[in-house]
Amino acid sequence: MAEQKRDYYEVLGVGKGASDDELKKAYRKLAKQYHPDLNPGDSVAESKFKEINEAYSVLSDTSKRQKYDQFGHAGVDENGFGGGPGGFSGSYDFGDLGDIFGSFFGGGFGSSRRRRSGPQQGANLKYGMTLEFMEAAFGVDRDITITKEDICSSCKGSGAQAGTTPETCPTCRGAGRIQQQTQTLFGMTMVTKDCPTCQGRGTVIKNPCPSCSGKGRKLSKKQIHIHVPAGVDTGDMMPIRGEGEPGSKGGAYGDLYVEFKVKKHDVFTRNGQNTFCDVPLTLAQAALGGEVQIPTIDGPVSFMVKEGTQPGDTHVIRGKGIPNKNSSTVRGDHTCKFYIEIPTRLTEDQKNRLRAFDSSLTERNYEKRSGFFKKMKDIFTK
Repeated sequence: MAEQKRDYYEVLGVGKGASDDELKKAYRKLAKQYHPDLNPGDSVAESKFKEINEAYSVLSDTSKRQKYDQFGHAGVDENGFGGGPGGFSGSYDFGDLGDIFGSFFGGGFGSSRRRRSGPQQGANLKYGMTLEFMEAAFGVDRDITITKEDICSSCKGSGAQAGTTPETCPTCRGAGRIQQQTQTLFGMTMVTKDCPTCQGRGTVIKNPCPSCSGKGRKLSKKQIHIHVPAGVDTGDMMPIRGEGEPGSKGGAYGDLYVEFKVKKHDVFTRNGQNTFCDVPLTLAQAALGGEVQIPTIDGPVSFMVKEGTQPGDTHVIRGKGIPNKNSSTVRGDHTCKFYIEIPTRLTEDQKNRLRAFDSSLTERNYEKRSGFFKKMKDIFTK
């Protein structure tokens, strides 16, 4: 009696209404978790990997998914897409899976189903770094510590105990691949697959390294010195070449990507390379004009406020913004916006003086006010 298959949606951990993006996201996560390259010698992981591939190949295909939703496993098995509990047989398109695994392992499956026998680049890593506003503006040097999978220092990546070496696999005789005859709807077909004894490596380890349990790599901490250039902003990512995880079969290390998040500042805001701030004025400063100090990221700058400055008026200082991260000599602009702070907690004497001053003013002193009431009068006298 054939083994009962699990529901494909259950295999991928998604609901029946899952979108294509949700299916692909779930598949990526599970495929990376159970991929044979990351679980050498683990038959359970290999079985799960095949099950995940089978589920995704059906649910990612609109036609197959419709048949599966209507008839279950029978709807796709009868069309030759199921290959029994051991996996798939016959025609199978790895095109989409190639794109996915390319992002994980630097290579991937192709629609031609070629073996990934050459060197494969290691996985890329990401590190989140939070910066103060001024650190992002002018750059900073940081030492960070990351935890990553790296080549085992005891066995130098061979996976074999010191004094021993991996031996040629007796099943595939070092080829890493075996041929298997499989019955399909089109007759007997010869299928080439990874050797189940050595998982495609071509060698077996009889005396595993005790430090890494024969994996050839282990988790380790590494301190890295990073120079953050001036001008970075939230969401920017800086690559550190070769600081990712080691490749397989002699492949190069992956890269480390540092992603920045910039804290808010008490005085300044920014939009790209341009900075902004609000500057308070007293009633007298706004009415009479005078010298004020405008804050910039380089320090305060003296500025003569013109007589009759209004709330919301702005002043732009060229070249006092954030440096360009690709050319620190090029900088954005700094814009300050003025607002009038109305005095509070006035004494009776101050209030009387203010009333007397207000009484001395005429409409000619308030251009915007007189214009506003004229518009109001025109509206309501029509």
